[in-house]
Amino acid sequence: MSATRQPLTVLLAAPRGFCAGVDRAIQIVEGALDKFGAPVYVRHEIVHNRHVVERLEGMGAIFVEELNQCPDDRPVVFSAHGVPKSVPAEAARRDMIYVDATCPLVSKVHVEAQRHFNNGHDILLIGHVGHPEVIGTMGQLPDGAITLVETVEDVDRLEPRDPAKLAFVTQTTLSVDDTSAIVDRLQARFPAIAAPHKEDICYATTNRQSAVKEMADRCDKVFVIGAPNSSNSVRLVEVAERAGVKSAELVASANDVDWDTLGEIRTVGITAGASAPEELVQGLITAFRQRFDVSLEELVVTRENVEFKLPRVLAQEADNA
Repeated sequence: MSATRQPLTVLLAAPRGFCAGVDRAIQIVEGALDKFGAPVYVRHEIVHNRHVVERLEGMGAIFVEELNQCPDDRPVVFSAHGVPKSVPAEAARRDMIYVDATCPLVSKVHVEAQRHFNNGHDILLIGHVGHPEVIGTMGQLPDGAITLVETVEDVDRLEPRDPAKLAFVTQTTLSVDDTSAIVDRLQARFPAIAAPHKEDICYATTNRQSAVKEMADRCDKVFVIGAPNSSNSVRLVEVAERAGVKSAELVASANDVDWDTLGEIRTVGITAGASAPEELVQGLITAFRQRFDVSLEELVVTRENVEFKLPRVLAQEADNA
């Protein structure tokens, strides 16, 4: 006779997983493959998730890091994170077909930065060094026009040319709380600093962090499904830990869970970064059901209904299909 399985409450965060920008970027690669045939080249991972990337590779996408790895005669897609202006300029010079999958909310930050630059402001970008979104945003303007700020301490070290001519923008996938602390310090030091018309941290990042905060103090452990190079996924782990959970862990899928170390847990929280597909969430729930007597509860903080249009070249194809 089999032993009675340990009861476990699984709290499922909502919203979680794919955001509108990620959905759009994936649709762009799929649409380019439909329209132009394989192979289609993609500069950088279209979104930061190996599961997604490998599925698209199986359809005929080839992922590269730089444009010089692409032939002139095949289409190239630019990732959702955005690219420096030099990249589409080079693609145009080579007479390449290219499709820009930059998230519209990242493009909004690019437009803001350009507007501040045109108004004669020195621009501060709150973000993480080396992240492709940061590289893309800083590459919208001439070298030296944007200064990266990662911490409150960085703010204290700033010595701007003219404190009255400063503006800031932010990476879209940051911790809301960390960014608030940096913005507070900026505004304390430089009262005249120009802020974004609307917060740059995207709705999806904010909503996923809010859902994790709501569940954290009820959980013995929180699992965040995502990739280590996914900024918004890593932030979800940090947010869970700060919100009071005993342990939070980033996993790519159920295969990454060390089941032997879970012990006598009673409540587990599950969420997913904005580039993680729902099938990975359901796979983790199934893995828990195989080992525990699971009671599933979805914890909803808001409903999302955002959709972004496809680029014209692919939207026309979809309309004609």
